Amino acid sequence: MRVLVTGGLGFIGSHTVVELQNEGFDVVIIDDLSNSSEDVLEGIVAITDKKPDFVRLDLRDKKAVSTFFANNKDLDGVIHFAAYKAVGESVAKPLDYYENNLNTLVYLLQELSAMKKARFIFSSSCTVYGQAEKMPITESAPVQAAESPYGNTKQIGEEIIRDTCKVTPNLLAIALRYFNPMGAHPSAHIGELPLGVPQNLVPFITQTGVGLRKELSVFGSDYPTSDGTCIRDYIHVVDVAKAHVVALQRLLKDENGSNFDVFNLGTGTGSTVMEVIESFERVSGEKLNYKMVDRRPGDVITAYADTTKANSVLGWKAQSTLDDAMKSAWDWERKIRRPEAVGQ
Repeated sequence: MRVLVTGGLGFIGSHTVVELQNEGFDVVIIDDLSNSSEDVLEGIVAITDKKPDFVRLDLRDKKAVSTFFANNKDLDGVIHFAAYKAVGESVAKPLDYYENNLNTLVYLLQELSAMKKARFIFSSSCTVYGQAEKMPITESAPVQAAESPYGNTKQIGEEIIRDTCKVTPNLLAIALRYFNPMGAHPSAHIGELPLGVPQNLVPFITQTGVGLRKELSVFGSDYPTSDGTCIRDYIHVVDVAKAHVVALQRLLKDENGSNFDVFNLGTGTGSTVMEVIESFERVSGEKLNYKMVDRRPGDVITAYADTTKANSVLGWKAQSTLDDAMKSAWDWERKIRRPEAVGQ
């Protein structure tokens, strides 16, 4: 079985490539390296003893996408990660997000629709729910107005896939709605490596802990939560990666009830920003330098998953704790900043 992973050198993509190869799949990666590094290939090989095929390609180039599919007719599945993903940046640069996240999806689906049988997994997000009215959030929760252009691209992306599946019976698709992936592979060979200033909480915490950043800004201390900070469902990236393999195998076995379905990926437990900081301090033994600042545009107050559907239908469940995930993130950060510290 040969699987295309777009954005396969990114954070979640690279961990999914590892899990796919560990299950015996042959993988080809497309990545434009706009927020990743080709060096990630070395980490994948160090873990799996196998090098995936790699094609540097910008999926916004429709002709290049068509050429790739013309030259790769043996694909059994496509997992689509490649997208811009920062909530705050999307508020500042909405057109960049709409162009990159939606045009690329359309170009991929046009190619898949022409195949005799196509299986497609879409990297979606809990941001499709906006500020949900009830917790925990189920897949049937009403989709609220998006709080950011990023969230809107995921909502629209799912609508595009759903509409395409309605008229394309040969296309089988699953959208996986992640909550907040974090951590790194336990080997510390791959992990989250944002270029520039991190947009996600955990890499900013670990970069601050290792001394790369002066301090962490906590956006908002006056939310209606136990300690005034936002609540999110933080899930180990390896658990997220394994869910993609399970979802792909479901499509390959034609076990989907319909040709489009959605699943939440989370732990089912919400943690405040302060609880995440406390987790870091527990696993690292370090005090974190942080300050409270104003709320950030586009942030919802609370979001954590009801994972019943993924647990029962996919047969998948998150295995790692917040501290497990945080320790792996900290081991990874120390390895790439000061390798001699790992294991101390």
